[in-house]
Amino acid sequence: MSYKIETRCMHLDEDIVPCEKTGSISFPIYQTATFCHEGVGKSTGYDYTRLQNPTRERLEKIVAKLEGGIDALAFSSGMAAITTLMELFKPGDHLIVENDLYGGSVRLFDHVNKKNGIEFTGLDLWKDNVEDYIKENTKAVFVETPTNPMMNVTDIQALADKLKDKGILLIVDNTFLSPYLQNPLKLGADIVVHSGTKYLGGHNDTLAGFIIVDDDEVSDKLRFLIKTTGAGLSPFDSWLIMRGIQTLSVRMERAQSNAGLLAEWLSKQPGIKRVIYPGLSIHPGHEIMKKQARGFGAMLTFECESKELALKLLEDTKLIQYAESLGGTETLITYPLTQTHADVPEEKRLKNGITDKVLRLSVGLEAIEDLIADFEQALQ
Repeated sequence: MSYKIETRCMHLDEDIVPCEKTGSISFPIYQTATFCHEGVGKSTGYDYTRLQNPTRERLEKIVAKLEGGIDALAFSSGMAAITTLMELFKPGDHLIVENDLYGGSVRLFDHVNKKNGIEFTGLDLWKDNVEDYIKENTKAVFVETPTNPMMNVTDIQALADKLKDKGILLIVDNTFLSPYLQNPLKLGADIVVHSGTKYLGGHNDTLAGFIIVDDDEVSDKLRFLIKTTGAGLSPFDSWLIMRGIQTLSVRMERAQSNAGLLAEWLSKQPGIKRVIYPGLSIHPGHEIMKKQARGFGAMLTFECESKELALKLLEDTKLIQYAESLGGTETLITYPLTQTHADVPEEKRLKNGITDKVLRLSVGLEAIEDLIADFEQALQ
């Protein structure tokens, strides 16, 4: 039987069978490093938790189902996932990457992968023609949509169509929307990555990362890498992410509703130069988002008229907390210049529009009236 996504956040598509014979509703935390065997060649299917663990395996099956992939791998963080993913490539390979990426991804590409001989070309994939930059050694295209933090939207299916017959992998970071709102594999992507710390976990209490694939060969390569590098997610953290996913649908709906209302309100306030949110009809990616996603998400970016106002908002909001990260129940305000994108070269940062006047907002689940009131008192 095929269930709707709200149900699949809590159960797999298959018939629901209580784990083991205990009838436990909450899947157990198998907090063990190793597993015993009855004899030579007689394995339970589990040998050592670095290779696999029942709790992590259950989580991976849920995430794979949510994204429509054949396999998902759970990592100790989003950056651990991307770092492992980059081991698919070798010195001399060329990757095309979105210019406006999370600063941690930029740092990895610039300071680790380039050192290891991988070549990168940065593009505005939401507007540049990727075909003009493909080389004989181009192996993959890496994109976020919407991007972090400038909320640029790329047409995933159109991009996938350009790469389909060229043997080039399309990798999509789907962290901002989560599998509840967008499924890149169904739009033609080959690999999806997530910082599971964010919406999948949803409570700012643990780190996690995911890679979801739709190809057996790529899955086998990544399974070898996660076993070799030891980057897999721990049993307890796997259980925390599973618990978070159970409320993913209701959290995303509430946070998204708040974000839309807050974006409309902020866009009318003196001192706010512009609000960048795909749910606003004036956003250039609005129609693309309507086509390829089931919503617009709960992330928005806005630019103040002055640096002074931006700093004032960071310091004077009370309910809205000044902190990195996103996707939790609380509304968080972030200063990309000194936080998420501090390691991005200044020239690239300014080209992307990340100035000292730009703030990023992860809208949470509070009453919208309270969020607006907090901004009102901070703007005075």
